[in-house]
Amino acid sequence: MPPELTAALALCRNLPSPPGIALRIIELAQDPEADITTAADIIAIDMALSARMLRIANSPLYASRRRIENLGQALTMLGLNATVTLALGFTVTQGLTAAGDGQDLRERAWRRSILSALAASLLGQARGLRKAEELMLAGLLQDIGILALAQTQPDTYLPLLRQAADNDALVALEREQLQCTHADVGAWITEEWGLPRYLVDSIARSESPVDGEDSFQACVALSGAVADIWLSADADAAREHALQQVHDTLGLDSAQFDQVLTRIGESLPDISALFETPLFSPSRVQQLIDHAQELATLRNLREVQDAALARQRADEFEARANRLAEQAHRDALTGVLNRRQLEAVLEQEFLRATRHGWPLSVAFIDLDDFKKINDAHGHLMGDQVLRMFASKLQEQLRNSDTVARFGGEEFIALLPNTTEPVALEVVRRVLANIVNTPMAEVPSGPLFVTFSAGVATQGGYERFADVQDLLKAADDVLYRSKNLGRNRVIARSPGTAPA
Repeated sequence: MPPELTAALALCRNLPSPPGIALRIIELAQDPEADITTAADIIAIDMALSARMLRIANSPLYASRRRIENLGQALTMLGLNATVTLALGFTVTQGLTAAGDGQDLRERAWRRSILSALAASLLGQARGLRKAEELMLAGLLQDIGILALAQTQPDTYLPLLRQAADNDALVALEREQLQCTHADVGAWITEEWGLPRYLVDSIARSESPVDGEDSFQACVALSGAVADIWLSADADAAREHALQQVHDTLGLDSAQFDQVLTRIGESLPDISALFETPLFSPSRVQQLIDHAQELATLRNLREVQDAALARQRADEFEARANRLAEQAHRDALTGVLNRRQLEAVLEQEFLRATRHGWPLSVAFIDLDDFKKINDAHGHLMGDQVLRMFASKLQEQLRNSDTVARFGGEEFIALLPNTTEPVALEVVRRVLANIVNTPMAEVPSGPLFVTFSAGVATQGGYERFADVQDLLKAADDVLYRSKNLGRNRVIARSPGTAPA
């Protein structure tokens, strides 16, 4: 800042200065041992400030589940940091828009400051920053240099304010005629007042090129461009300008940016009451907000629909995957388990039976003279017989039992927790039913089949080292059954009579 301007401001008698209550709060802000009780004692001195703090605690900006009835409750709910920060904002700006030359220009600048305060806070929230009060105060004070220059240098500065079409034009005129900007003046004043360092720095850099790496400073610097949407004669152009800057610097997309605008619009009645300054959304800005809300509603609906479609597709994919997995485990012709899956199930049941000492019975079943069916009636008829046999076999066993096609016309029935005598009785009952059930119809009449089976059991009479030994034992018994004339079921235990 030029030395001449610094000297003029230093000697200026009408340079704004914080009222006594603000000075005490500034001291409080710099006191590392400050507490909420001390803050309450200071704020309670000023009835207007107390009312504002109570009002903001009950506003949607700090929505509470219960009504805040007194200052103590309000400050406790807000917390020390928010209390001191908000109180600073309410007090240090007093008197900056008093009646005088250029009051309309100063009131416009003040409205921009309040809108910037909201914008900085909400941009920070959208960016994930947890410094809502600090952002609000920095946004509020970033243009304090405009108010100070308009009050202390009216003859020089008010023409610049009237000439400038927007903030960028104002900054250009300031650099040309003052060799500094209102940001430089605002930083000098707030440093003279002894405000916290972060505020002085954020004000000083508010009109400098925006640095995206410092999100706090970026939110403050961009807040003015967002505020201009409400103040510009061309709200659409102002929105596009602000959106481009916000997207390039903070990475917020159009939907996120419009949500910030919507929340600013919703907060205007409360922030207007807090600062006792009328603020409203011009018709075009309200149209932009309404349009953004409609798009958000449609976007949410589309997201819900897309999510439902995605869930449906996921369910269909899972069902298809389950079907494919099931098909991979099933014999393509008969629908019972295939040999590979049988081995996996048998291994699990064998380990479970061994661990718990349960019996596990295996019946090795072979259709009698099946080759004659293929030779006499063809392989398609043979396939039909196999399908029907597998179906009838499964129907007559328990849900806990397993039926698998071992290969050709050979099947395995796995009966967990079943002793050999019981397994023998079950398979013989199955045979008795099968021989009386037609498997197919041929020109000569119903086609019946018989089978031979051998039963072996893990536990009881003997114990096998592994599943392969158990299967081999059942296969050996099946071989004996066929040698004895087929159409019978026998067990491995000695003394079991063929039947």
